[in-house]
Amino acid sequence: MSAERIAIVNGRVIDPAARLDARLPLYLTDGLIAAVGTRPDGFTADREIDAAGLVVCPGLVDLCARLREPGSEHKGTIASETRAAAAAGITTLICPPDTEPVADTPAVARLIRSRAQRAGFTKVEIMGALTRGLAGKELSEMYALRDAGCRSVTNARFPLANTLVLKRAMEYAATCGLVVVIRPDDAALRGTGCVHDGVIGARLGLPGIPVTAETVAVAVALALVEETGAPVHFGQLSSARAVEMVGEARTRGFPVSADVAVHHLHLTEEAVAGFDGRAHVLPPFRTGADRLALRRGVAAGVVSAVCSDHQPHEVDAKLDAFPSTESGVAAMELLLPLTLQLVDDGVLDLSTALARLTCGPAGVFSMPVGRLAAGAAADLCLFDPDTRWRAEPEAWYSSGRNTPFWSADLKGRVTMTIVAGAVVHRLD
Repeated sequence: MSAERIAIVNGRVIDPAARLDARLPLYLTDGLIAAVGTRPDGFTADREIDAAGLVVCPGLVDLCARLREPGSEHKGTIASETRAAAAAGITTLICPPDTEPVADTPAVARLIRSRAQRAGFTKVEIMGALTRGLAGKELSEMYALRDAGCRSVTNARFPLANTLVLKRAMEYAATCGLVVVIRPDDAALRGTGCVHDGVIGARLGLPGIPVTAETVAVAVALALVEETGAPVHFGQLSSARAVEMVGEARTRGFPVSADVAVHHLHLTEEAVAGFDGRAHVLPPFRTGADRLALRRGVAAGVVSAVCSDHQPHEVDAKLDAFPSTESGVAAMELLLPLTLQLVDDGVLDLSTALARLTCGPAGVFSMPVGRLAAGAAADLCLFDPDTRWRAEPEAWYSSGRNTPFWSADLKGRVTMTIVAGAVVHRLD
């Protein structure tokens, strides 16, 4: 990527971190924001971008997106999925460590990052593995992972051998200055479940996953946070009670945060009524009351980030009997429009919605992105908030076509994405 001297004019500039919402010019040089509002002395633009009718905001930050490479390139590659990220306005994404091989060594972390840099579409950060091979027994070399650029560690969806392993991992991570990311899931309570343990699942005869599979795991983690003081981030909450528990912990001053997957803010257990494998997700879609609580948590800031939880799959992965289909949704390209839908629904104002996609997630891992200020990286998203479009294959960049939102009427389209001062996506 080569950086130009760029002037962006006539756009509505929204920077939630600075509480800025105004029509101001932006000036970019050497991959950085040179100034907001006032042209720097001697600045001559190589390119002037007319952003009339567009919102100009910090590039989106996605806290959980699987790129499938290395190890599952039949589902997606770093090149294909970071290209999709650029089309979605995402300039920084965080990749979990459940690759093949697992990202439990600096070598794998550096491999993913170098391939992403070579692709040149977006910045990629890697969560290091909490345990070796994600086997849940021996702790990974967290100091080495930190030195390789990891800001967090997680065991992704894989269970730990016991609570003592989690306690030791949290203590070790705290000494390394790493955030422990927990996707709360008690494996024994989840069992073989594949949908929410409720009326719809019972009617379909599908094994259910109770809310307690999530809340018990949250309770255990919070007890250990209280004892160790280790910072913990809860990824992809799905239930009202879990949001309430995190809110209570934050009120007590615990160093905890949380995110929710964007599709959980829209769909409920009703989505599986037709045995549609595209609605097979973990954690499962829950009740309307849970969805309402998630939305309220996002609005109140208890949930500080909305992520895509992007999991691209090949077509066959969703064609078996529902319990045998692979879980997950390809959602990066829906992250912005589905979040903007919450604005139209009156759940969020526009600045708050963008905060949950920019400075909110950036703050979870103390990343120097997600804001527009002189000297900051020139990572920007320009989008038309009024453009309507449909999620159709011809308008899709990800290799994963596994979404329950096909043909959905969406509002808000990214027209340009800039990373480190270079245009990496432009909607023709």
